[in-house]
Amino acid sequence: MSKVRIYTLAKEVGVENHRMLEILDGLGVSYKSVSSTIEEDTVELIKQIVAEEGAQGAGSGAAAEASQASTSSASTSPANTSPAQPAADDVQAPTPGASAPAPTAAPAPEPRSSEMPAASSSAGAQGSPVSTPVKERQPGEVVQPSSMQPGNPQPGTPQPASDAPHRAPVVTIMGHVDHGKTSLLDYIRKTKVAAGEAGGITQHVGAFEAQTSKGRIVFIDTPGHEAFTTIRARGANVADIAIIVIAADDSLMPQTREAIAHAQAAKVPMIIAINKIDLAQADPDRVKTDLTQLNLVPEEYGGDLIVVPVSARSGEGVEDLLEYISLTAELEDLRADPKGEFSGVIIEGKVDKQAGVLATVMVQEGTLHIGDFLVVGEKYGKIKAMTDSAGGRIKSAGPSTPVQVLGFSEVPDSGEKVRSAKNEHAARELVEARASDRRDTENARVRSRLTLEEMMGPLGSVRTVNLILRADTQGSVEAIQGILARKESDDVKLNVMFAGIGSPSEADVLLASTAEATILCFSTTPAGGVKKMAEGKGVDIKSFRIIYELIDEVDRLIKGTTEPVFEEKYLGRAEVRMIIKHPKSGNIAGSYVTDGSLKRNAKAKVTRGKQVVYEGTIVGLKRFKDDVREVQTGYECGINVDWDDVQVGDIIEASEMVEVVQA
Repeated sequence: MSKVRIYTLAKEVGVENHRMLEILDGLGVSYKSVSSTIEEDTVELIKQIVAEEGAQGAGSGAAAEASQASTSSASTSPANTSPAQPAADDVQAPTPGASAPAPTAAPAPEPRSSEMPAASSSAGAQGSPVSTPVKERQPGEVVQPSSMQPGNPQPGTPQPASDAPHRAPVVTIMGHVDHGKTSLLDYIRKTKVAAGEAGGITQHVGAFEAQTSKGRIVFIDTPGHEAFTTIRARGANVADIAIIVIAADDSLMPQTREAIAHAQAAKVPMIIAINKIDLAQADPDRVKTDLTQLNLVPEEYGGDLIVVPVSARSGEGVEDLLEYISLTAELEDLRADPKGEFSGVIIEGKVDKQAGVLATVMVQEGTLHIGDFLVVGEKYGKIKAMTDSAGGRIKSAGPSTPVQVLGFSEVPDSGEKVRSAKNEHAARELVEARASDRRDTENARVRSRLTLEEMMGPLGSVRTVNLILRADTQGSVEAIQGILARKESDDVKLNVMFAGIGSPSEADVLLASTAEATILCFSTTPAGGVKKMAEGKGVDIKSFRIIYELIDEVDRLIKGTTEPVFEEKYLGRAEVRMIIKHPKSGNIAGSYVTDGSLKRNAKAKVTRGKQVVYEGTIVGLKRFKDDVREVQTGYECGINVDWDDVQVGDIIEASEMVEVVQA
């Protein structure tokens, strides 16, 4: 027997994946995930353990039935006799027709049933009697919450997250253009949609549900990392799992790298789908090797990245992909309470010429009903109609269900969180409160950015500096990455989330805003629209033409919470020889530089005799009619210190603050 994947063995022996992992942990076997492989001798040992558990479970069940029969028989007697009573005289005589118990032999101890097979075994060894048999759970069986079980919440009572029912996973598909994202979704639609739906899935609902052997899977039909991150930027995480589609004949491309970076920033589990394996030029091994360059190591190479070869055209491998999605969801233990307070996220919104404003909502918690009032940002509406992903009208929708709702008067923004209100009055109050809070914030707020300490953590801990790198050529990108790798230490980790060629894009800004990253550009500059977007989101974009300046900036980021030390550095001085009156700039000091140099924006100190009469800044510096940055010794210049009381004979001394390099 060759190596076997853990989940395959679990299916073969009839136990759940969680139970299989428990057995492996008990044996001390190391693994990455349920899709890892195990050796032949381990497989045989596990089969033996599961068989023994099954036998113990069957014995416990038989003993429990015997116990119940014995208890029922004893209850027909006028008085129950404890098997621990030693004196025969104390035992009441049985009623006529009843069989008398043997006076010298006590009933055999009855093994105690338990939910876990291991507990059942130990209880049976101790011989603890029970009066009420407990329903035995088969090895690996997962007991779902039920309002009929003792101790579980009754209908209408919100359940704790750990006891809430499991929900379907929500999956998004991302990747490079033309690598087959849409084709893969289309194949899953055609093969996994319930029979009888005329015309298949309607295209205007931004998600669809696939029925698989492992249960329901919800796919967000808005592939693209920009949309994915836009939703996250508004504080909402919709997807539980990200599928990165890579063409087997093309390998990693710029948008592939971007998609991976966005999924990593969202901290959602990733599954790689290598598509187009049916092509003659397909090379899946090349894709796997290229992934290792991004520190993504496939399982077969000893890592923990799930990689599934598929063909969206023939369907090869698609069942395996769905299986891996279900396995990942099982390990993530996704739960939601359909009886809890409603919450959801807007996937997309639009205006239909006939119906009006339509919004697609992903229900995350609770249940949505027709007639409910929904609040999205500073908008609200009452649900007049709901359509499921198959295009059918429905009256309610539970967790992990995408629905298109009719009832908003304005189009809500994608990624906005959705809340419910008891009635229209409560909805209006919530909207007005949000609008008031926004106005107060806008009026009082001075935009603040994260301090380095907030961004990278306190000293003494391992700090991570998130960077996005853009350069003019691939050679420059690789050279800078090599330099950055040497800058890392035990205390600071440089995380280059994405490195690409060309100017930074709006997608880079979105990624930086959600991951608190700095965008570094070498020999390339952002477009005006990207700059404006970065300013609005508080993202730093820094451009450099000299490599050493870029490295100096990285050094400043690495210093993190270390407070920089500055000192005043003397630059030079000039003597005022005439005053020039200017209608706009005020009085300009016609001066002669006697020592050092003067720089624009340097600190200025004006002395008259031995007294300092002014301290400020050199706001303007001219040579004849030209504005200049610096004037050296022996040259005349015009100095504007934004102070009209400067006089002939005054001395203007210039200095600047410089950071002290600490050892």
